[in-house]
Amino acid sequence: MITMKAIKIKLWQDLVNYKKPMSFQLKETYPLPPFSTVIGMVHALCGYTEYHEMDISVKGKYFSKANDLATRYEFKNGMTYDEKRHQLNVEGFGVSRGISTVELLADVELELHIIPKDQTLLEEIFAAFKQPKEYPSLGRREDLVTILSSKIVSVEEKEFEDDLKLSKDYAAYIPLELIKEEKLIYGDSKGISFYGTRYQLTKDYTLVNIGNKKTPKMKRAWNKKEVMYASSITVFEEEKILVDEENSVVFAI
Repeated sequence: MITMKAIKIKLWQDLVNYKKPMSFQLKETYPLPPFSTVIGMVHALCGYTEYHEMDISVKGKYFSKANDLATRYEFKNGMTYDEKRHQLNVEGFGVSRGISTVELLADVELELHIIPKDQTLLEEIFAAFKQPKEYPSLGRREDLVTILSSKIVSVEEKEFEDDLKLSKDYAAYIPLELIKEEKLIYGDSKGISFYGTRYQLTKDYTLVNIGNKKTPKMKRAWNKKEVMYASSITVFEEEKILVDEENSVVFAI
């Protein structure tokens, strides 16, 4: 039987953008924060300067979407300032300033499970959320977080005698392995129709040298996880799945 400890955190955010990396003119948002975004928040609050491996479970909901205007800065490496072309002169280099549109989620509620591989870090991470050294943010730097609750919980693999239905209001990033193994269904299903969105989400990265030994050029090689974003989730009876001590399903990735 798989047993471990996790920090369970419930958060609220007013307006937030979990930016999709390939969106530019319209800065689109993911419906829930990617794993790398959550891991970044944990490391920032704890003051970690080296990566500490951890698994993350992300569930939550939002009320609506809205668009807002934001300032956009564009520059090209090595381009000198031209007063007819650029709005800003930065030490002789030209930077253009314009307008972009940002997609925002409103009234966001999140339930996160943070499972550090090194379980001795539990108390340290818990303390960072219980008494943060600065106001926490998740998404952009200005996307502040209200911590509704935080606790250390036990997580174990459990088998239920009956189907386990999750709250219809909450969606989650579901590991594809659970879907392929037919441990659950999701979406407002009618017949054989299921509704969800498949994502490849970043989790962590390694630095790869794409230059040479004399002139190294380091690049981030992202470790991506395939998930299904869906709601109205039902775990089948007699299937083993990770849950915490409050019978809340943990989709650890």
